[in-house]
Amino acid sequence: MADITIENIVKRFADGTMAVNDVSLDIDDGEFMILVGPSGCGKSTLLRMIAGLEDITSGEVRIDGELVNDKAPRDRNLAMVFQNYALYPHLSVFENIAFPLRLQKRFSDEDVRQKVHDAAETLELSELLERRPSQLSGGQRQRVAMGRAIVREAKAFLFDEPLSNLDAKLRGQMRAEIARLQRRMGITTVYVTHDQIEAMTLGDRVAVLRKGLLQQVATPRELYEQPVNLFVAGFIGSPPMNFVPATVNGDKAELPFAAVPLPPELAEVARGHDLLLAGIRPEYFEDASLVDDHVRDRGVTFQASVDVTEWLGNEQFAYVPFDAPPEVQRQLRELARELDSEAMRTQLVVSIDTASTIREGQEAELWFDASRMMLFDPSTGDNLTVRIAVAA
Repeated sequence: MADITIENIVKRFADGTMAVNDVSLDIDDGEFMILVGPSGCGKSTLLRMIAGLEDITSGEVRIDGELVNDKAPRDRNLAMVFQNYALYPHLSVFENIAFPLRLQKRFSDEDVRQKVHDAAETLELSELLERRPSQLSGGQRQRVAMGRAIVREAKAFLFDEPLSNLDAKLRGQMRAEIARLQRRMGITTVYVTHDQIEAMTLGDRVAVLRKGLLQQVATPRELYEQPVNLFVAGFIGSPPMNFVPATVNGDKAELPFAAVPLPPELAEVARGHDLLLAGIRPEYFEDASLVDDHVRDRGVTFQASVDVTEWLGNEQFAYVPFDAPPEVQRQLRELARELDSEAMRTQLVVSIDTASTIREGQEAELWFDASRMMLFDPSTGDNLTVRIAVAA
């Protein structure tokens, strides 16, 4: 096992494209670190630089304190699991798993057999050792790729979107298997994904990247509850956070559908901004008729016209349009393009209890938890609410 330190890493391609821009990250021994972000954000390039598969323009990568910039991939003792499995089609499952051991030429045949069988038992592959990759399902192939990584006794596992070729059900099963395996082995793991469900369920910490820049590194809960900027707030969460134009009038934030009282310190920081964005997650809303009296006072109740409802069995969503001046709508569209976010729109996505009788085409009384509302500066993207909390 090992800790991995990335210091001011830069990757600039020959055509001038900046893929990774001055990223620094400390990954602790035994930690499960997730690199997440949209396509093209630099997460796979960063992983490949750790592995030694991509040259570093500037900066340093250290493994257990040792500088490895100039070390070949095979000398870094890192095991990588790829999206496409990278199995040898002409070899059996046994020989695919045994391949890295054969390359080292320091294990006896009996040692190889024992290590392969131990890995196969861990991954429930014992009955498949004589098959070829073409005879396996996608999930089984991925487990073979993981088995090949396990037998190496590497310092760390590197996963590059390993589940993206699997269907949704199989992805869920494999997520659980990877989590159990990593917890049991306690091995340092760096895992690249664009799927925020994988990021939030697997990682001890999550590093969010955008256009080669590190946006935030935090636990999944901290990312969700305390995003540092608009991008992280809009990227993490499904459905995404609602962003609503807001202006500050005294000690209140005026939204298109309600006036929300602000704590004095937040009202002070928010004054002077021509336009702010209030961030409200869908689950912070509720059908007002279902809200208990003891929590009603911390929220705001408002009337709304419901455009569409979606009942999904275990959850229900309502889509509620709101009015905004044309200039504000233009600003929202520009932000949406800049952040590649679907959350910048003049409608609310509201999560309501499945017991609610609210239906599309109706006027409804909705409630939202104002104590959990966040305020963002659209010019800088900063979360003013988090800034106040940190200062306090």
